[in-house]
Amino acid sequence: MPTNGVPTKGMLLVATPPLVDPNFDRTVVLVLEHGESGAIGLVLNRPSETPVAAALPGWEDLAAEPAWVFAGGPVSTDSAIALGSARHADAGGGWEPLVGYVGTIDLHRDPDDVVHDIAAVRIFAGYSGWGPGQLEDELSANAWLVVPAWPQDALGDPDDLWRRVLLRQGGRVAWLANAPFDPSMN
Repeated sequence: MPTNGVPTKGMLLVATPPLVDPNFDRTVVLVLEHGESGAIGLVLNRPSETPVAAALPGWEDLAAEPAWVFAGGPVSTDSAIALGSARHADAGGGWEPLVGYVGTIDLHRDPDDVVHDIAAVRIFAGYSGWGPGQLEDELSANAWLVVPAWPQDALGDPDDLWRRVLLRQGGRVAWLANAPFDPSMN
């Protein structure tokens, strides 16, 4: 169920149909940080057509399927952030937990140094960012639902993730999963 609260690290923001910004239409964003200075997250369901091997050679063997770089958001698209699934709770340095066995990975480390601790990674170009109070304003305008994340949301199949996350909320929230792309066609 939606928490209707403040999104915290490891929660999901699910775009509602009124959100018409093309950067976020029908997206699911994993919150990495949220505080007085704003919020940062990663769009989980926007794979690009850039193979991980082309963007970050050496990380392709750990890349979760599909092994593409994902568009994490419209901010700093020339930078990369990685999420990874830990093989065990005490994964080595360079892994910071977010939700369950999924956390951020330090891409400055050599992939060979993390392969024993990390089962899979997903690479994101850029991130989603909000300044102080901006996300709160969008939440007040009902542009986002705040819901608990599941570990498989971050590294699983991105196809239809928006719809699947809404459906698992149940009740009226689940109805949003069937909203038409063009409301005038309803």
